Amino acid sequence: MTAKAIAGARIMSEFTKKWTTPNTPSFGDKVKEAVRPAGPLKPRIDTAIRSIQIQISKLDATSNRLKERDASLFNKVVTSIQKHDTQHASVYANELAEIRKMNKLVSSAKIALEQIVLRLSTATELGDIVVTLAPAMAVIRNVKSGLVGVMPEAEQEISEINNVLSSILVDAGQLGGLTLNFEAANEDAERILGEASAVAEQRMKDKFPDLPSLGTPEAQGYSQQ
Repeated sequence: MTAKAIAGARIMSEFTKKWTTPNTPSFGDKVKEAVRPAGPLKPRIDTAIRSIQIQISKLDATSNRLKERDASLFNKVVTSIQKHDTQHASVYANELAEIRKMNKLVSSAKIALEQIVLRLSTATELGDIVVTLAPAMAVIRNVKSGLVGVMPEAEQEISEINNVLSSILVDAGQLGGLTLNFEAANEDAERILGEASAVAEQRMKDKFPDLPSLGTPEAQGYSQQ
């Protein structure tokens, strides 16, 4: 066996142990553990996936509440228009517009996180992990900043998920000696977020009826679809 083959076999052996089998920690490992949790990569990724799925469920619940509020406000707009009460119709319409913005943001975040879960679930090679985690962290940071005003309670939980992914990324990079391409990672993250936003916008159009134009004759007989 050539020296190159021996080195390759050693790297794969180390990766297999790191991926599936907990290591017996040395004193130095225990010191590192106090700063950054260590452990095999696969179980840590599975833990991160479960945490993201919990956030997805919370986003789904928030979206449903916003949808109920949307329906209530829409009916108020229509009722006000039918009563020729354009002042209240305008107030309700403005509030409804804000609710729909929030729902689109929540839906976009949910779709983006679902993409991250899919990618993490299918990452099996060391290189896949590094390539997947870098844009995933960028997406999660963007989601966290966007949700602060809608779900402030999610900020800490999403920060913890990001910290877990960060530690996995560091370990995976060190294990494989891989160099991260931040430019490519950021481009990938922007693409994920852009696609999520586009899908969310289309779903909003499909699910929610357009508001009638206030003050037009057609609006007087308007009813919710």
